[in-house]
Amino acid sequence: MIQILIVEDDENISKMLAATLSIGGYSYAQCGDGLEAVERITAGNYDLILLDVMLPGADGFAVLDTIRARGCETPVIFLTALGAVADKVKGLRGGAEDYIVKPFEAVELLARIEVVLRRAGKSEMRLRYGDIRVDIERHTVTKAGVPVVLTPKEFDVLVFFMRNIDVAITREQLLSNVWEYNYTGESRTVDIHVQQVRRKLGLQGKLITIPKLGYRLERRG
Repeated sequence: MIQILIVEDDENISKMLAATLSIGGYSYAQCGDGLEAVERITAGNYDLILLDVMLPGADGFAVLDTIRARGCETPVIFLTALGAVADKVKGLRGGAEDYIVKPFEAVELLARIEVVLRRAGKSEMRLRYGDIRVDIERHTVTKAGVPVVLTPKEFDVLVFFMRNIDVAITREQLLSNVWEYNYTGESRTVDIHVQQVRRKLGLQGKLITIPKLGYRLERRG
């Protein structure tokens, strides 16, 4: 399982991040001090680091500089309230893979994590939900061991929901993540694809419609 280190000194934010990672199916560890983070990263075996900037002990920029100097190439995503362009440039040029300004939506964070892990060759390529199995590399879906045929877009819709279990997903989020960002079609396209995924995989009562918002794949599989 993918192991992610949360480096955040605000207890409430750290708990929120932990809950978000749990929803995404990731394992995690937490710490709230920059110096402690350096030691844990150096001694540990993490697949990704979520790193705040304003930390006791050593700030996030110093943490990144130190671990890179020690030869650690673990991907880093900055999560910080510092939104100035100069700070973003400093973080990215310092070796971070992404820089996200607080506040942010859980679904956006999970999407960005997936992109970074995929680039690093560490993305989860097999997903499970109840008796549904998805092999992303082979582009196959089975239910109770029986192959299920999905169109390419239906497959992408299913994967997006399975990576965001128990998260309310708007139609706009589906359009921007599954279809291209500049997609100009109607949101009815989303509804049709979701209905097909629900029907083909028997997800009635599990892939639920949220009135005036979108959809949610319930945790109970």
